[in-house]
Amino acid sequence: MIPDKIISAIKKYDTIIIHRHVRPDPDAYGSQVGLKEIISDSFPHKKVFAVGEEEPSLNFLAKMDDIEDEMYHHALVIVCDTANAARICDQRYNLGADLIKIDHHPNVDKYGEIMWVDTSASSTCELIYDLYLYAKDDGFQLNDRAAMLIYAGIVGDTGRFLFPSTSKKTFQHAAELVTYDFDRSRLYEGIYNIQDNIARLRGYILQHFELSESGMSSIRLTREELEEFNVDPADSGQLIGVLGDIEGIQAWVFFIEEDDQIRVRLRSKGPVVNDIAAKYNGGGHPMAAGASVKTWEEADNVVDDLQEACIAYSN
Repeated sequence: MIPDKIISAIKKYDTIIIHRHVRPDPDAYGSQVGLKEIISDSFPHKKVFAVGEEEPSLNFLAKMDDIEDEMYHHALVIVCDTANAARICDQRYNLGADLIKIDHHPNVDKYGEIMWVDTSASSTCELIYDLYLYAKDDGFQLNDRAAMLIYAGIVGDTGRFLFPSTSKKTFQHAAELVTYDFDRSRLYEGIYNIQDNIARLRGYILQHFELSESGMSSIRLTREELEEFNVDPADSGQLIGVLGDIEGIQAWVFFIEEDDQIRVRLRSKGPVVNDIAAKYNGGGHPMAAGASVKTWEEADNVVDDLQEACIAYSN
């Protein structure tokens, strides 16, 4: 089985470097650093690193390691929670001796000598816990910090267990993880507390979103609007789910203007959206996907495609 191959590779290498995707979320950090904690605690003699750009909003979970290129020589590289090689944070991932992909997104970009991709998993953190369960008999250990990180990723990617990806196994894993010693209240605060400027932008979104008869909704956040609320484009990702509780909305899209592109965030309660994202340099899950466009005219095309998907879903 693939987990057995991953376990064998981890046991084989003395240096292991773990990557994740750009613009990380709790599942990216949780799977990356949670796996680092498991390996480090299980094999104290191994050198294990988690690399990538820091994400200030997730510093309460972990800090990244800063390593030289030479560390990749004869190293095992593991990439967590990243469907496309182009989205791997720190492109030195290909300098290692072996490469493993662990992910729960559709396997569109097949990179790595070993690929463990399970789209039925709620999160990559769920897979990391699966890996630990596979490896317990091989001496792998799970400490409190690893449990906290894995739990954080599961909570983040399931929307606190509300998303359809949440399964019986997800709840079983969560039930086991909460038996470890970590502060769940503090963890939830770190993930979900927002600053007042983000809250004010949320109010603006609720006042200005558009909703069509088909159940398609869209919102556009220009650079001027983001500056008005003093919100960095990267932080606006905290607001993507704000339309999810509104009656009548089947699927929605956020357009977030950055310096060199317009970020596209697609969410759905039914219509498939990752095939739309794939048309615009993106991808993701059937109900949650991302992409990017260069102009507002292209953004109009995304709206048209999402409108068609909502109409087809309703018929």
